[in-house]
Amino acid sequence: MKWLFTATMLTTSSIFMQPLAQTAKTKTDQQKMQWWRDARFGLFIHWGLYSVPAGEWNGNTSYGEWIRSTAQIPLATYDKFLSQFNPTQFNADDWVRMAKDAGMKYLVITTKHHDGFALWPTATTDFNVMNTPFKKDPLKELADACNKYGLQLCFYYSIMDWHHPDYLPRRDWESDRSTEGADFSRYITYMKEQLKELLTNYGKIGVLWFDGEWEDTWTHELGKDLYNYVKNLQPDIIINNRVDKGRAGMAGLTRTGDFAGDFGTPEQEIPATGFPGVDWESCMTMNSNWSYNSHDQNWKSSEDLIHKLIETASKGGNYLLNVGPTAAGVFPQPSIERLRDIGSWMSVNSASIYKTQASPFKDLNYGYCTQQAIPGGTRLYFHVINWPADGKLSLPPMGNSIVKAYTLAEKTNLKTSRLNATNIIQLQGIQQQPYATVITAEIKGRPIAYTEPLIEAPASIFIDQLPVVFKTNIPGAIVYYTTNGKDPANTSAQARSMTLRKSATIKAACFLNGKQISNVASASFEKVTPIPAQEVNPPSGGLQFASFEGKWDRLPDFSALSPAAMGTLANFDISMKRGKEEYAFVFDGWIRIPLDGVYTFYLSSDDGSRMYINDTLTVDNDGMHGEIEKSKDIPLAKGYHKIKVQYFERSGTDNLEVSWKGPGIPKMRIPDVVLYREN
Repeated sequence: MKWLFTATMLTTSSIFMQPLAQTAKTKTDQQKMQWWRDARFGLFIHWGLYSVPAGEWNGNTSYGEWIRSTAQIPLATYDKFLSQFNPTQFNADDWVRMAKDAGMKYLVITTKHHDGFALWPTATTDFNVMNTPFKKDPLKELADACNKYGLQLCFYYSIMDWHHPDYLPRRDWESDRSTEGADFSRYITYMKEQLKELLTNYGKIGVLWFDGEWEDTWTHELGKDLYNYVKNLQPDIIINNRVDKGRAGMAGLTRTGDFAGDFGTPEQEIPATGFPGVDWESCMTMNSNWSYNSHDQNWKSSEDLIHKLIETASKGGNYLLNVGPTAAGVFPQPSIERLRDIGSWMSVNSASIYKTQASPFKDLNYGYCTQQAIPGGTRLYFHVINWPADGKLSLPPMGNSIVKAYTLAEKTNLKTSRLNATNIIQLQGIQQQPYATVITAEIKGRPIAYTEPLIEAPASIFIDQLPVVFKTNIPGAIVYYTTNGKDPANTSAQARSMTLRKSATIKAACFLNGKQISNVASASFEKVTPIPAQEVNPPSGGLQFASFEGKWDRLPDFSALSPAAMGTLANFDISMKRGKEEYAFVFDGWIRIPLDGVYTFYLSSDDGSRMYINDTLTVDNDGMHGEIEKSKDIPLAKGYHKIKVQYFERSGTDNLEVSWKGPGIPKMRIPDVVLYREN
């Protein structure tokens, strides 16, 4: 296999000395993002050598694009797929036309996935499409088709590369591939040469969609350098957050810090809420796999996919829906059918998706809402999924009256009325549309949502007293509240803050000119006694740990397993195994609590974890999942308390972070100095 080693090979120091990318958004950067924000809907395509085995290897039919790693296929064996990749039925016009007809505005194609196969005639390696029987450049054909049909071409590119001899680390099972002589900086040079080809030979590329950034060889400094390198090649290009190390697991949003990347990338999920001022895109499969698997019939319904598109737009995000073409070069028939159904709905209702922003309202029991600025006002699109039985669509309380209401499909004008702060749209006699009926309401100015007030406190439990703050963004509104569990009235107590000294359920609502204008918010707080500290023999700093090897979907019964290693560590540290798969840790010890008070313990992990305080399950974050943080408040007395953390990693990214917050302590990683073990 030929590899390109350029004479201008970058050293590690030269890579780090290049100017760092500027991640702060300027006005110009905002303008560059606008086409992508307006688009809201794109097509993801996973296609490569992994399409040849179609998800099956040695009788196992559950594989996808990770098949070389998950099936542990030796490199020499995997390379034989080159001679079998001959997609004679590939037609770029068909692919792009189906995307356009579905209402998609951009297309992201895997130019190189983790297996290292290049889907274009690169000069950097023989491991590319020109050394297959196909001997054509599908990227060129897709670029031409995108230009023809008005879609924006975008490229996926994997930083991780299981094929290149200089990429590190190797897979754990690859005993036949020595790392002797491997030079990661040389791999970076190779990667940049490939990216230069992709960004100079195919015209304007809208997005560079990186992936495979989680292994320890890839660093924050390298990520920022690569971001800057790509921006120098195409200044207007948009780059996702997987170029750097800031992605918070499969939840996909970027952690706080100086991380590069223009948008977050939730994977196989839609965030529970929107994120004002944050760009994000949920990527999702139609069935269970990204690449083609001939046995995978777990298809999401067209209705489900359309609802996910609507939900994503209503939260201010983009929806990147995947298709895995066959090795012959065609979309699977179930994918074609779903694209057709989505296109049918979008042909009537796309105005409620394109160029819209997140809903100004919280959850709607009948569906979702998007909004769009218009001259002098705002157009609200209500996607009605659960049709109101009384034929009346009651909008959330708001300060605006409706100027005009109509169906988006037929443009039928609808009667409206207003009761206090609630606008009501009459739907009697309106024909419901398949999947979701869009009702349009136009108002003057920006929507003033009469949202219930926020009731904020440091924790839900307290020992002596608890400060409580009420917040509202409604201009001129007054918050009235009660502590006896009854709904507030304009004769109840009013304040911006108060102090609780006994257990109570607080209810609060916003009033304007003496009238209630918001729904009622409710929160319960409990006065508790701190859990006593325990006696402990003079301890030593650090924790005891045991590591295990195995394949689990949930945390196992560790008492029935034999550890692979045991010892002591200063903290909850998985670095000795980071980047590997199928392992687990148990950390045991004591935590020294400095003062009586309520402490919040946070457990963030990918995959599952649990925390026990004084042998009681405190935080349960078990199961296979991307990076998820869970927490719990617990009252503790000053002194020593037992602490145990269990963690397992199945596959993909891995991470464990254990944090706390307490009296005089901001949220932070639990420091080494408060962790102990018995001698």
